[in-house]
Amino acid sequence: MPKVPVSVVVLAKSEERNIARCLRSLEWADEVVVVEDGSTDNTVTIARQNGARVIHNEFKSFASQRNWALQHGELRNDWVLMLDADEAATDAFASSVEHAIENAGTNTAAFRTCRKTMLLGQWLRRSDSFPVWIMRLVRRQGARFEDSGHGEVPVPDVQGDMDSIAEPFLHYPFSRGMDNWWERHIRYADREARYEIETTRNVSLKGLWSLDPSCRRRTMRGVARRLPLRGTLRFYFQYIFKGGFLDGIAGLHFCRMMACYERMIVIKKWELKQRTLGEIQGSTTVVPKSLEASISKPRQQDGAATTNHDSFVGRR
Repeated sequence: MPKVPVSVVVLAKSEERNIARCLRSLEWADEVVVVEDGSTDNTVTIARQNGARVIHNEFKSFASQRNWALQHGELRNDWVLMLDADEAATDAFASSVEHAIENAGTNTAAFRTCRKTMLLGQWLRRSDSFPVWIMRLVRRQGARFEDSGHGEVPVPDVQGDMDSIAEPFLHYPFSRGMDNWWERHIRYADREARYEIETTRNVSLKGLWSLDPSCRRRTMRGVARRLPLRGTLRFYFQYIFKGGFLDGIAGLHFCRMMACYERMIVIKKWELKQRTLGEIQGSTTVVPKSLEASISKPRQQDGAATTNHDSFVGRR
């Protein structure tokens, strides 16, 4: 059976629990390349055993790692699918990718995709606000990824048109255990807090009525960052308004965890501002203008980043 003419790039670091599942789901692809960053387990060995080409690059951010692969990965196909090691394709998704590539117009630069987030075998359909659109299938020379907080802009601007693939792939963010999830989100909260402090941007409420779902989500994220009690509001938004209670006990746990993550960002922002105020009062330390403005004008402290994790959208 002929392979689909696509290069799949998989980001991984110490993912021996996930990498085999991910790669075995990609046997339909013409090329699979794992970009790894100093794994300390058997990730590299398992990847090679499953037919992937492994290259190494220091991880700085999700967007920069993906862009590095596009530029330096020596990929042999025009179309590139980006996945993380805790994600996997389904047969239906593979067929949708093949159909999308075969029917893409000459001006098509990328495709929006969506994914099913799984927790202990349960699809978090409502509590994770499915579908969350993210750009993952791109033409190698037509699109680039953009950083935003700890993650990346879900649907950045591209040089050309962008279409959508409705069939989702799978996401297993809890596959390495709850301890790992919390450890990662403590790091994510720190990055998000720094991003929000250093980024100020006015939010136009007109975006809430946009016909583009990505625009509506960006606007909601910007508004959410400015609201008090954002952790509590996130819980009620996901669990009640979005119907997370219909996802059973898994939905309840997930909504509570994401509300806690939201609260961690708020506390981390407070900590960073207190620390900076102490430095200003106790020394002549030069403070970046963006951070100084945020401290002196609390109402402008929240930016409008658009990572999948922030606001009322659960991700990793």
